[in-house]
Amino acid sequence: MLTEKKIRDYVKKFKDLNLKDILLLIDMASIKKLKAGETYIEVGSNTRKLAYIQKGLIRAYGIKENGEEVSVWLRWEDQFLTAYDPILFNQTSRFTYVAMEDSLLLEVDYDKFMNTLHQKPQYSQARDYFIFEILGDVVKHRDSFLLMSAEERYLALLQQQPSIMQRVADKHIATYLGITPVSLSRLKKRLTKK
Repeated sequence: MLTEKKIRDYVKKFKDLNLKDILLLIDMASIKKLKAGETYIEVGSNTRKLAYIQKGLIRAYGIKENGEEVSVWLRWEDQFLTAYDPILFNQTSRFTYVAMEDSLLLEVDYDKFMNTLHQKPQYSQARDYFIFEILGDVVKHRDSFLLMSAEERYLALLQQQPSIMQRVADKHIATYLGITPVSLSRLKKRLTKK
């Protein structure tokens, strides 16, 4: 379950909600445990789940025409996760979501959750938060390719999640950053010399 501190943080964040309202939303969630290597969402799935990662790390990846696997999303503790293709575009997922380590998720059916949020005006801020949190992260990652160098993307990732290099293989980090594993190795060596 969510920690008491995290629940208090949400009560502060959603000023129109009280503790009872927050707990009602949390009670909608079920616990999903994933073992390292276990697939959470398959490519081609139309699943409409919204999950909060309480523990662990999830990687979303796609396969290019040449068969190369590309990491498109890394999500870890205290972040939300969803296959956004079914939710935003009403299409099947283009990506596979897999646990990189043993993970514990709080999971809700997206449509039931949003229906509950639509029923009461005090939930409007929370509804917008979940949608914009996910969209914002997708847009930020895309924008990093337009505005930042590979080194800047790497340093930003380390700032967000300092332990990421111990938790995810270099080949997956490299494709997430849009570079080759060899380029990542050179980048790491160059930064350690500074």
